[in-house]
Formats: sequence, structure tokens, C-alpha cells
Amino acid sequence: MLAAVGARPVFAAEEIRPPVAIQVALDRPIDAIAAPFVLAATRGLYRAENLTVSTTIATGTKDAITRVASGASDVALADINALVRYRDAADAIPVKAVFVLLNKAPYAIVARKSRGVTSLGSLEGKTIGVAEGDLAIRLWPALARRNGIKAAQVKQEKISAAVREPMLSAGQVDAVTGFSFLSAVNLRDRGVPADDLAVFRFSDYGSAAYGLALIVNAKFAAEKPEAVKGFLRAVAAGTQLAITDPARAIDDVISRMEGGARDLELARLRIAIHDNILTDEVRRDGLGGIDAMRFEASLDEIAEDFTFRKRPSPADIFDDSFLPVAIGRKIN
Repeated sequence: MLAAVGARPVFAAEEIRPPVAIQVALDRPIDAIAAPFVLAATRGLYRAENLTVSTTIATGTKDAITRVASGASDVALADINALVRYRDAADAIPVKAVFVLLNKAPYAIVARKSRGVTSLGSLEGKTIGVAEGDLAIRLWPALARRNGIKAAQVKQEKISAAVREPMLSAGQVDAVTGFSFLSAVNLRDRGVPADDLAVFRFSDYGSAAYGLALIVNAKFAAEKPEAVKGFLRAVAAGTQLAITDPARAIDDVISRMEGGARDLELARLRIAIHDNILTDEVRRDGLGGIDAMRFEASLDEIAEDFTFRKRPSPADIFDDSFLPVAIGRKIN
């Protein structure tokens, strides 16, 4: 059968182009911070990139990194500072980050003013509850030194993550470490008055650390680079949608959660957008990337709690070759 005059012939290979399957691991159960990925799925952004994306939940950042390193997952959301430490091992698989979601790490110390903690310096003589596997405490030595705090005079009590907020709410510790958009919101939900909470965000006290980032399996990236690029375009577009209309974004997120509270997740997303995603650096340079000088400064912070076998360069940890073009990362 002849094609219409002037029409471009359509061949079978163009008609049937099977979508590329991508296995993605999130470092925690779906909540507000997963909004870019949820929106990419619900608004057809993955489909527009000819991708079918399956999502699994890891037991934390360490597990997420392990899954990508082993090939069990193609992509994962994980803490970039944990990735730096992982990559320093002699037998580490060369996993790299390809897109930074949280331009500023959400590390924070959350305290009760009624327990006498009204400033970062007033933590001296107090007790901080530190959950097993907590990432914020790893940068506490650098933060304390930078702000003239005698870290040895701040007691640390090891606790379970499950009792972090309950113990602070009950006054069994004076403060806890964690993510600002998690602990602070959870404590308000437990009835702790907002004006009794002191939230000391590490980024407000000189920390250069980046936060959660997308990491990719090296073999998958080498074999399917266009799929990785398409995935990042979809996530960048999903992030834009979340920034533009957080309330609508949370409706989509809640539909994917079990027992999620809309007001809590909306508060969480708005905090994360304001404090961690839509930073001055992102407004200037766009979503997803890193500033090499700032990243070097973040390595200095890590080095105060970690002895590098070989200090990495930014290019050892972050590969910017998969990022969307600049116009696709700029905030509209």
C-alpha cells in the first residue's frame, strides 16, 4: 500500500518500540519527598519518555546503594554523603550519582526549648538522641567545630529510630538528630507546640552538604544511556510540578501511601521545597547538578568524621552527562 503523498513512511521498527524497563529503589517508604517520582508516574511523564518504571522500597540509604551496586535496582534515591563513604572502600562498585534532588541536605538537630535548648551553643551539657544509622550525626563534628561548640560536652544517647520523636516528646532527651522535614513535623503531630521546637538546620550553620540524590548502576547507564536521560527528564519535570502546586502533588502522593495524613505530608513537602530543593543555587543553575567547589567543601566536612583511603574528586562521585539540558532544569 502506498503512503500518502508527502507523508513520511512509518516503518514497523518505529511503530513498535518497546518501552525500557527501569527498576527504581527509594530509600524509604513513599512520603512527600517521593512526590517527583509519584508525579512522573501519575502524570504520564515516564510514559512520555517510553519508560516503564517499577518502584521498590529499600530499608535505608545503605540498602539502596547496595541494590544499585549489585544490579538489583537500576536507579535508587540515596544520600550522596553515604555514597561518598561507600565509594571509598577498596572493593566498592563504581556507583555514581546523576541527579541531586535535595540541593541542601536536610540534616538537623531538633530540640525542645522547654528543655533549655534555645541556640546551637546551648546544646552543651544536654543530651542528643541519635538513632542507629542516623546520617546527620556524621557531620556533627564539623558543625560543632565550625560554630565553636565543644562537642565533647554534648552527650549522645543511642536510641531506636522508632522512639526518636516519642523520647523527645516525653522529655527523655533534650534534642534529636535527623531530617528537618521528618522529625519536626512528626513532633508537631505528637502535640509538641511549634513554638517549643528549635530546629537547627545544618545548612543554616555553614554546612555545604548536598542531600538525597539519584544514583545509577554503571552497567545499566553504559548500556541504556538514553533511558537514564529520559528518566531524569521525567523526574525533573515531576519536581517542577511539585514546586508549582504542592497541594495537588500531595493528593497524588497520598494515593500511593498507606495511611498517610494529607496535612502532615503537605507540610513536609512545603518544608523540603523551601529548605532543601528550591535553593539559591538551584534558582541560579537549575535542578539536579552540583557546584564543584561546594562539593569539595562538603568532602572536608565528611573528613572530620571519616578517614578517606583516597579522597575523591567531584567527578568520581557525580556524573553530569545524563542531566537534562539547562533549560529543562531551570525553575519556571
